[in-house]
This record gives sequence, C-alpha cells and structure tokens, in this order.
Amino acid sequence: MMSIAPETPNERPRAEAETRAVTVTAEEAGARLDKYLTEALGDKGEGDAPATLSRARMRQLIEQGQVAREEKAGAAKLLTDPSYRVKAGERIELTVPPPTPAKPAGQAIPLEIVYEDADLIVVMKPAGLVVHPAPGNPDMTLVNALVALCGETLSGIGGEKRPGIVHRLDKETSGLMVVAKTDRAHRGLSAQFAAHGRDGKLTRRYTALTWGAPAPKKGTVDANIARSSHNRSKMATVRDRGEETGGRIAITHYTVKTEYAGGLVAEVECRIETGRTHQIRDHMTALGHPLLGDATYGTGMKSRKSKLSPEAQAALERLGRQALHAHHLGFEHPVTGKKMSFDAPLPEDMRELVRALEGM
Repeated sequence: MMSIAPETPNERPRAEAETRAVTVTAEEAGARLDKYLTEALGDKGEGDAPATLSRARMRQLIEQGQVAREEKAGAAKLLTDPSYRVKAGERIELTVPPPTPAKPAGQAIPLEIVYEDADLIVVMKPAGLVVHPAPGNPDMTLVNALVALCGETLSGIGGEKRPGIVHRLDKETSGLMVVAKTDRAHRGLSAQFAAHGRDGKLTRRYTALTWGAPAPKKGTVDANIARSSHNRSKMATVRDRGEETGGRIAITHYTVKTEYAGGLVAEVECRIETGRTHQIRDHMTALGHPLLGDATYGTGMKSRKSKLSPEAQAALERLGRQALHAHHLGFEHPVTGKKMSFDAPLPEDMRELVRALEGM
C-alpha cells in the first residue's frame, strides 16, 4: 500500500511554455490549420517535443490564440480559425502552455499501485472509494488520490494536470482500474473501452457472490439497461428496445464457479462486453440472483440470509456492501501496443465471507 502527500506549489519546478514551429510545404498547402498542425506538430516539431496533442486540443489552442504565422520583419499574425487553409511557405509557430494544476486537489489517500509507467497507472480501488468528485462526494475520491500520487508525472489531459478516467467502478465495488496519465494514453484507452472488447483488446472479469446459482450455469444476459422509473437510484433491464424507452445495450457473460451451502450462495464470474451503471448487479437481479450485501438490488433476501450460519451472517454484516470485485483487467498498452494483463485476489472482506460459507 502506498500513500503520498501532495507537494506544495513551491516544491514543484515551474513548467514553461513550449514553442513548436513548422514550415508548410507545397504538398501540404490547402490543409485545414487544425488538421495540419496535429499531423505536423502533434507528436514532434522543431526540437524535442515530448507531449502528444489531439486534434481537439489543437483546435482549443488555436482558438485561444496560441498559433501564429510569421510575417515580414519578425512580426507575427495570430491564426485563431481552426478551418484556416494553410499556404505553401508559411512558417507557423505553436505555443503549448504548461498544463494547469488539476482542479481536484491532491489528497493523501492510501492506494495500492499494481503497475505504473510514464503513460498510465493500474490501481486497486478499495470498496468505499468514489472514483470521481461529484455532488455529495466533492473530495476524498480516487481522482484526488491520483493527483497526489502521480504529481508531476501527469503531463496533462486536455491541458490540465489530471488523471484520465476511462472507466469506473461503483463506490462499493472493489477491484482493478487503469487510469491514463497522458493525453495520448487517454485517447488510446478510451477507444478500447468504447469498443467494449469487441476488437479483442480489452477484457474485464468480475467475481460476484449471488443468492442462489443462475441456471444454466453458463450463459449470457443480453438486456438493455435504463434508469428505473420507480427509483432513480436504481437501474433496470427493459424489454422494449425502442429508441425512446429502450435504454442502452448491456451484455454480461456469466459462469457459475462454485456453489456454497447447498446452492444457497454461488460464486459467479462475470465478463462484461459493455460497462453500464450497475450492469452486473442489475443483470444478476434480472436472473433472480441478486448479489449478497446489495442494499439497492438485494431487498427481499431476508429469508435466505436467515438460512446462513451465524458465522456467515456475521461475515455478511461486516462486508456491508455488494459482494462484487473486479478481479481481472486486460488491455493493449495505448502507446507500446503491448498486451497487458492483471489479476487481483478477492479483498479480505469477501474472502472472510467465502471462508464462512465454505464452513457451512
């Protein structure tokens, strides 16, 4: 486990603006300014330019007055229209200001690092930690922890020194998460999560403890998910897949791994193709097998809970959350292209519950 306090501003070296320049060739003439600069200076320019700039970021810099065309006698003319068509012989300079400090403040929160390099970090999110600041949870989140932990190794997502969140876990779900540290990594990882693993690059598997074992023991839930019309804090599967009421596509593949207490509880591995809010919790509930400890979707399970041994009931009470853990994460490194694969054992609170169930 590691906890690092955020540095104070006077402890950090002052970053400086970076200037990149390029001269338009005859073959390049006529291209849009934003497209041309992204291709010409997004990765490199005159000198050593370490940061990669997306086209969206390039448009932002152009509109902010950070691009100029060299005129006669050393004068310069600002180019603030991203659609401007470049002309042969023009020498264009781009100024990249240093990333601004992250708006979420860094906070020293214990966090287990599984892997880290210059572009990304893989961490074990503990249960009880919210991923991103939001109303009701303005701080003490994973983002606050990463701002403190990664510090100056964050090169800027959209011009701001902040971690790039590409996927989330519910507050009370534990497990593996990958977070981008650079714009380049953020774009690459976002594309993989948007493809939901259909391109073979991304894999996500979860361990869930459910009330009873789904039948058949291996199957797929292909049911759209939408916000519940009865309880806005819940999601719900919908049968009508119409454009207005059909919710969002959600696909969960499941396999029953172990059954406990004569089938009263099952350990189920879930592999998700999509990443909808509460997806596994909702899909398992739709099958009639909500997760143990799930106060939102597991109501009505008191009779089953009463059949647990006193030791298992006590362990479930101590768990105090849904029994769900993201135990596997695989992806293609967005910069090197290397296949990355990580596996994490169950956290102690779920292991304690499993031990109690095994003793029944």
